[in-house]
Amino acid sequence: MTDPLFTPYQLGDNTLPNRIVMAPMTRARTTQPGDIPNEMMAAYYAQRASTGLIISEATQISPQGKGYSFTPGIFTADQIKGWKTVTSKVHEAGGRIFSQLWHVGRMSHESFHDDGKPVAPSALSPDAQVWVVNPETGVGEMVDSPLPRALEREEIKQIEQDYVQAARNAIEAGFDGVEIHGANGYLIDQFLRQTSNHRSDEYGGSQENRIRFLLNVAQAICEEIGAHSVGVRLSPFITQRNMNDPEIIDTILKAAVELEKLGISYIHLSEADWDDAPTIPERFRRDLRAVYSGTIIVAGKYTKDRGNQILADQLADLVAFGRPFIANPDLPYRLQHQLDLSPLDGDTLFGGTDKGYTDYPALQK
Repeated sequence: MTDPLFTPYQLGDNTLPNRIVMAPMTRARTTQPGDIPNEMMAAYYAQRASTGLIISEATQISPQGKGYSFTPGIFTADQIKGWKTVTSKVHEAGGRIFSQLWHVGRMSHESFHDDGKPVAPSALSPDAQVWVVNPETGVGEMVDSPLPRALEREEIKQIEQDYVQAARNAIEAGFDGVEIHGANGYLIDQFLRQTSNHRSDEYGGSQENRIRFLLNVAQAICEEIGAHSVGVRLSPFITQRNMNDPEIIDTILKAAVELEKLGISYIHLSEADWDDAPTIPERFRRDLRAVYSGTIIVAGKYTKDRGNQILADQLADLVAFGRPFIANPDLPYRLQHQLDLSPLDGDTLFGGTDKGYTDYPALQK
C-alpha cells in the first residue's frame, strides 16, 4: 500500500504528484542592488521541483515590507523578470511553485526605511531580531528591531493595494499561485493579535476587527487572480516575538470561517518547532476542519512517519518540510525509499554563494 505522502493530490488547477510541500525558507541569495532573483536561485528551486508544491521564500510586496537583507521583492520590473527565470526553470523541471507574499511590519530594521522606522498596527516593540548585512564588512548578523511607528489608516489601505499588485506581479512572473504570509509575527499576524495591536478603529479591538486586514487582503487578491490560486499561512501557536495572545486560537478559527466563504485554495499552518514548543492539540485541528473545508497544509519538524499519520487521520492534506529540503534537493525520493538524509551546513543558511545552496547532491538520477 502506498504511503499517503506519495499519493497525488489536486490543489486548485494543480495536480500534485505527491503530498510533500517545500516550505518557504529565507535564504538571502538575491542579486544586489535591487533584491533581484537570479539564476542561482532558479537552479536552487529547480533542483527541488520533484516535490508536490514549492512555496517560495518570503517575498516583500514593497520597499516598506522589507525586514531582512538580500531577501527578494516582487514590486519592480527587474524583480519580476528575475522571478520569471525561477518559475520557468521550475516548470521545465516539472514542478509547481507559489509565491509567498510578505510584509514584515515591525520585524524590520531602521536601515531599510528612509525615516528609520518600521511600521506596525501599533507602536509596540517586537522584542526580536532580524538578519542585516553590515555595509562596511559585507557580513550579515542578527540585530535588534527598533520600535516601529503606528500606521495611519490610509497607509493600511495602500498596503492592501500593494498586496494586490504583488499578486498580479506574481502571476505575470509565472507563479502558479500565491500564499499570503499571515504568520510568524509579521504584519498580518500583528493585526491578528491583541498583544501587538492596540488599535481601536476597524483594524483592532474585537476579533472581527483584528481579522479585517487579513480578510481585506485575501478578498482583494482572490478577486484579482482567483481564489483557487490563493493560500494563507497562519501560526496559531507561535508565541515568541511578543506574540503570545490568549485569544489567537479563537481569532484564527473566526478568520478560517471567513476564508472558507472566500473559497481560498488552502490554509497553511506554521507550527511551533523549537525544542520546548507547545504541542498543537487535536481539538484545534478538528475545530479547524469543522469550519474550513479546503486544503490544509501543516509544517513544523514533520518526519515521514508523522506526515503519513496526520494525512491518514485526515487532519491535513499536505505536509510541508523545511530544513530537510536544504541539504536534500531530492527529499521526496529519499523519504519514499527510506534513504539517509544529508545534514545541512548551518553557516551557509543566509547569504553567500552556491556553497550550501545549490551544491548539495541528489541521489536520484
